[in-house]
Amino acid sequence: MINRKIIPALDVQDQKSLDFLINELSNEAKLLKVGMELFYTFGHEIVAKLKEKDFEIFLDLKLHDIPNTVGKSCKTLSRLGIDMLNVHAAGGVEMMKAAADGFKSGNEKGILLGVTQLTSTSQTVMNNELLIPGKTLDVVLKYAENAKKAGLDGVVCSAHEVRAIKKNIGEDFCCVTPGIRPKGSSSHDQKRVMTPSEALEAGSDYLVIGRAICQATSPKEAFQLILKEIS
Repeated sequence: MINRKIIPALDVQDQKSLDFLINELSNEAKLLKVGMELFYTFGHEIVAKLKEKDFEIFLDLKLHDIPNTVGKSCKTLSRLGIDMLNVHAAGGVEMMKAAADGFKSGNEKGILLGVTQLTSTSQTVMNNELLIPGKTLDVVLKYAENAKKAGLDGVVCSAHEVRAIKKNIGEDFCCVTPGIRPKGSSSHDQKRVMTPSEALEAGSDYLVIGRAICQATSPKEAFQLILKEIS
């Protein structure tokens, strides 16, 4: 059965690697993440090509600019027929409202998400480099509240924050969680990580998994091993 909860991240820059991943995952995954690396390499045409192969698309561009620019950009991107899109919640409520208006005008069923804090951002970096005071969880919750207020469908967050978001914002508020590492995998540059089974137990709606699947010798086998872990 094709799985929709696990979102492999197609972070590649050449056609050969992309074709290999598509072939490996075509009967395994339904929803794929097209991030900046892939989108900037192949352009918006990559979305149409993947949709032709019956994949759903999470376009992970993390838009962050003045409200007018983000709103118009989201309206343009909505026409690609993507299933998910995200903006940085740090842009504020007005920016996210503009994003929601723009995106929903062309894609009523699409899911719009606010990125809270990157899973590569530690408490120390957030406080000392970004000069954002307080605990990571408190900041993430505030950003999630702002996203809900702005009309977004959910957030991108660490699985560590999902329980608190579901409790405070609502069970139907979508939580997409990167920083997912299968047992025995390296955390690489991620700081706030969880295993797939831990993340689902915490309430994550979707799991974004990149290197553990897409850099495996057999992405298909890696995907299937994760399915066994969470079954």
